[in-house]
Amino acid sequence: MTIGLMSGTSLDGLDMGLCEFRLNNKTWTYSIDSATTSRYDVAMHDALNQARFMSSDALTRLDKTYGKWIAGAINDFLSQHRIKHNDVDLIASHGHTVFHQPDKGITLQIGDGDAIAEHTGIPVVYDFRTADVKSGGQGAPLVPMGDVMLFRNYDQCLNLGGFSNITDKRCGIKAWDICPVNTILNDLAATCGSPYDYNGNMGRQGKVIQSCFDKLENLQFYHQPPPKSLGREWIDKYVKPIIEDALQNNTVEDVMRTWYEHVACRIADVLQGKVLVTGGGAHNPFLIDLIRQKSNAVIYIPEPEVVDYKEALIFAFLGLLRMRNENNILSVVTGALHDHSSGKIAIPFCMKLPSSIL
Repeated sequence: MTIGLMSGTSLDGLDMGLCEFRLNNKTWTYSIDSATTSRYDVAMHDALNQARFMSSDALTRLDKTYGKWIAGAINDFLSQHRIKHNDVDLIASHGHTVFHQPDKGITLQIGDGDAIAEHTGIPVVYDFRTADVKSGGQGAPLVPMGDVMLFRNYDQCLNLGGFSNITDKRCGIKAWDICPVNTILNDLAATCGSPYDYNGNMGRQGKVIQSCFDKLENLQFYHQPPPKSLGREWIDKYVKPIIEDALQNNTVEDVMRTWYEHVACRIADVLQGKVLVTGGGAHNPFLIDLIRQKSNAVIYIPEPEVVDYKEALIFAFLGLLRMRNENNILSVVTGALHDHSSGKIAIPFCMKLPSSIL
């Protein structure tokens, strides 16, 4: 059994999925046996949200602290489900992204893997992005290997999280970040005292601000070919000034409605064929309706377990491939020099690698 961990930019919490994988005739199948989201308390939420502004010393301390917090969440998860630690072969952790500027050779996901391993007694694979960036890649998206090997029956796999990203399998394999989604929606909802826009109810009340919409549509990133990826730095530099300017003379609802329009247009523009849609945005009927109105693709939303924990599932799978020393990163997607097996491995003190996963 493998535990996959995902902490997204929307800061909803830490997604944990206890997964099993089986290989039969060179085909992988999976099951999600148990899954949950461990919500961040106010202190941890605020620390992660401000991490990119911290000094190097403070960030190092947070890396260790967050690693111990993750370990505590895993221990609670296993205890609640009456699962023995010895029955878990591996933890695969995406970590929480603080910096992602691959054009400058910079990417950082915190959540110290050694701390997780020591406080759980379970081997950990973490820091999946760094090796790819060092090899000239974007370090993202990382999920395409899982999309290709675990979700073979779809032409495209679309994730609607803090950012939206897509894997397109129609002609070869392509994958890229499309645009921010919940990162902006959650920030706008927070100005009204809400953690997110429930069912898109706030956005429904607004009207599209054409001047704001035009500025968003003209951002240079959208006109670049893949491989390409996004980080919070890009939002801070290019998107927030447009949003803040629009808020000066318009209601939050109107700005939010404009953002919905922008997101739906960007996403619908790349959808074709049978599309699997997952991530928090898949629960937002207003957003899904807008995308459907603007696209001829067949949009399929799976069971809630896959909607909410697909990324945790895939990172569990990427961790398993890393422990088997098999490629888990596709250079055709990230732009790296070659396919490779990425991720650092942390082993608890005096523990041997489990043979059951090899």
